[in-house]
Amino acid sequence: MKKGPMLYEGKAKQVFATDDPDLLIQHFKDDATAFDGTKKSTIASKGVVNNAISSHMFSLLAEQGVPNHFVEKLSDREMLIKALKMIQVEVIMRNVAAGSICKRYGIEEGRVFDEPILELYYKSDPHHDPLMNTEHVVQFDLCSLETLDEISGYARRINVLMREFFRGINVTLVDFKLEFGMAGDQLLLGDEISPDTCRFWDLKTGEKLDKDRFRFDLGRVEEVYQEMLSRVTGA
Repeated sequence: MKKGPMLYEGKAKQVFATDDPDLLIQHFKDDATAFDGTKKSTIASKGVVNNAISSHMFSLLAEQGVPNHFVEKLSDREMLIKALKMIQVEVIMRNVAAGSICKRYGIEEGRVFDEPILELYYKSDPHHDPLMNTEHVVQFDLCSLETLDEISGYARRINVLMREFFRGINVTLVDFKLEFGMAGDQLLLGDEISPDTCRFWDLKTGEKLDKDRFRFDLGRVEEVYQEMLSRVTGA
């Protein structure tokens, strides 16, 4: 597979063309940002960790019938993915109160929700990714109601599958972000699944095992990323 020019660069990843228009190469960087990009640094080997965890989780989800963009892991920092037309809606699944939902509604961190909460956000850096509802998504032509229903269904199924998986490695899946896109007429899960996009707490101690350690200067950032890699892959 021949690597072509870079098509896109985000905060944590780069995407490159290949000699097949239906396939792209996703490269994971060590760059770390928080608070809408106002805090920036690097986390040593973060790209390696996130690529490995994402590859593992995408493979597991595909085995459970969740279609996604992952094709194969190419190297420590790169994976081959299917080209998607991304839908500009971020889905957040919340099982436990943490982060912005606590600030927004004045609820205490750690509150376990009776049922998972699904939130929608407009994926737009210039507008700071505002919270949306179903009517916003449809009125702004981000996707159809039918597609949004399909997205919601997948998000809830992914939550069930991932909560079970992480519980098996003594991790509470607090919340996580998902992004979806279209490959022709097929809806696929895209982006990544990693400590950058999920909140992980140790099931017994409650220790934070994700990017919140970077956000809030909790220390042991690199060690925690490596710990999650070891737990997820068994390596």
